[in-house]
Amino acid sequence: MALSRLSSRSNTFLKPAITALHSPIRRHVSTDTSPITIETAVPFTSHLCESPSRSVETSSEEILAFFRDMARMRRMEIAADSLYKAKLIRGFCHLYDGQEALAVGMEAAITKKDAIITSYRDHCTFIGRGGKLVDAFSELMGRKTGCSHGKGGSMHFYKKDASFYGGHGIVGAQIPLGCGLAFAQKYNKDEAVTFTMYGDGAANQGQLFEALNIAALWDLPAILVCENNHYGMGTATWRSAKSPAYFKRGDYVPGLKVDGMDALAVKQACKFAKEHALKNGPIILEMDTYRYHGHSMSDPGSTYRTRDEISGVRQVRDPIERVRKLLLSHDIATEKELKDMEKEIRKEVDDAVAQAKESPVPDSSELFTNMYVKDCGVESFGADRKDLKVTLP
Repeated sequence: MALSRLSSRSNTFLKPAITALHSPIRRHVSTDTSPITIETAVPFTSHLCESPSRSVETSSEEILAFFRDMARMRRMEIAADSLYKAKLIRGFCHLYDGQEALAVGMEAAITKKDAIITSYRDHCTFIGRGGKLVDAFSELMGRKTGCSHGKGGSMHFYKKDASFYGGHGIVGAQIPLGCGLAFAQKYNKDEAVTFTMYGDGAANQGQLFEALNIAALWDLPAILVCENNHYGMGTATWRSAKSPAYFKRGDYVPGLKVDGMDALAVKQACKFAKEHALKNGPIILEMDTYRYHGHSMSDPGSTYRTRDEISGVRQVRDPIERVRKLLLSHDIATEKELKDMEKEIRKEVDDAVAQAKESPVPDSSELFTNMYVKDCGVESFGADRKDLKVTLP
């Protein structure tokens, strides 16, 4: 597909410093890294720290990548919805559509040396870390070629080579683990940070405050990210939290409230937080976001909120549409080119689903593997017994 070239009517800050008079700019945007400065949609709100600048430096290449990556994530989650309804995905399945700006904005500010650990809503974080669609769908369907070899399912994606330490099914359980990762980074002098993701529901867990206390005492490079999508399962924040200002929950720890539907704002906040954490210790980011699906596939998502509310957020704050408007208003791509890109992404997702369906399921003997570290002196009953037979229903 041919991508757009910037025209002579582009905004002045998109033009190079020197151009021939009256000559149009002919620049292939997919490789154009010339700096563009764009202001975030809303200001940051800070607690015990200065707010980062609203002026975010980006490029045509990065904005186009944001669109492509978020569109791929959105299409993946829509496909997961269909696979679940077709009973090809079993058990729990928590979708991320609406929150894609968090995954792409965070990645734009950090490196693969920086660690991420999250809850059960983990599909798009895995893709953001460089995971493949086919590995995601294979895991969702319990297939051998999945990112966790088909043994983790929707809630337990994992990619150690990109410092992604998984999705976790127990609410808030990943928070102390994330602070442990940050401790290891400081101990090893890695000059890296850990982003620990949790929802507004988990923000009321006691283990958050216990872990944060240790992180603050030891000045750990820990960034605690509250993905506030306004509903802990089906309970609105105003019903579950006396103080819904989650970025202030650390009290003695700095915090920042961020428009989590704006990929550029997320990028700016995560860059700011990383610099802070490496120098001063932990910080809390509250990402104000929204999920379009219910809490999980078993939740219709319409009994505790109105359809008008959901459609209203889609119309005004949708992260993909915001980036689409940037691409069009700055002449980075045309409407047709973006539509063509979305068609290609749909085919890419469909191909990944088809390939994942062909993958075999794990052998029944795999039920007893990966329980313990090999040769650690602990006997894993069943794993080494020749006489044990497993019968699956």
